[in-house]
Amino acid sequence: MTGQEAADKTLAIRGAPPALVLPADSFAVRAALEVVIRQLTELGLEVEELGTVELVLAEVMNNVIEHAYRGRDDGELQLWWTLGRGGLHVRLADTGAAMPDGRLPVVDVPSAEAHAATVPEGGFGWFLIGGLARNVVYRREGGTNVLTFRVVVGDAQRDSGGPCGSALRVR
Repeated sequence: MTGQEAADKTLAIRGAPPALVLPADSFAVRAALEVVIRQLTELGLEVEELGTVELVLAEVMNNVIEHAYRGRDDGELQLWWTLGRGGLHVRLADTGAAMPDGRLPVVDVPSAEAHAATVPEGGFGWFLIGGLARNVVYRREGGTNVLTFRVVVGDAQRDSGGPCGSALRVR
């Protein structure tokens, strides 16, 4: 089965386009990424910009699956995006567990070596998200987690003179 066939079987479009609803599993995330990247390619984003968007979206959606829906197989993610003057504006919603303490994590990565000594694999997700996205906001609305952020791409990146800086508190 091709990626597009998988996307057609696992993704539903709801709400004001573009909006995707996908089951909380890694295959659906892959299919959703293919749909988003294909649409953004058609809108003229450059390869480097597409790579940044794909990395941020993959990290965010996989974090939801791994943490918010840990031990559950009934979850779904809802993804909306708009490409505008300020870049790519993204909203992701899920009904999984809330973020610890109800807020975004404080990223504390003093060095890659120190991090590697304490964490066997991974752990750079929020560090990457904070370095590549701006205006990252998390809130819990009733039983729904809502994460919004902006990736500086397109005309917004060209106007600002380069890639975006950190949006999360990094110590």
